Amino acid sequence: MIQHQTIGQLARDAGVPTSTIRYYERRGLLAPSGRSCGNYRVYGPDEAERLAFIRAAQTAGFTLADIEALLRLQDERTPACAEVQQLLSARLGEADEQLRQLRALRKTLGRWMDACKEAERGGRCAVIEGLTGKTA
Repeated sequence: MIQHQTIGQLARDAGVPTSTIRYYERRGLLAPSGRSCGNYRVYGPDEAERLAFIRAAQTAGFTLADIEALLRLQDERTPACAEVQQLLSARLGEADEQLRQLRALRKTLGRWMDACKEAERGGRCAVIEGLTGKTA
């Protein structure tokens, strides 16, 4: 079981820099459970669990603003499925848009690759010329 630990120990266990924990504190996402006799921040198991929740939510694509809302909902201890679904819907919409943009980028890069291969026969690079505004 995790005992109280310093910010450095918590950061090391979570695999994040101490500056990340301090930033989460400034954002109100995390708070130390107290202070040591030497006035160092100390964190207990609840804070370690909260930090793990924050990191997992970030990995899942939630923004810090989303995570603030999720933590608020979690702290209320009431069913909040509708609010969570709204957050998920927003993230899904963003993921769909990113996929659309990536497909368009892939198509553009493919056209550029074809143009580059074609122009290479003539000893020039159509892509570099196109990006610099030079035309043959």
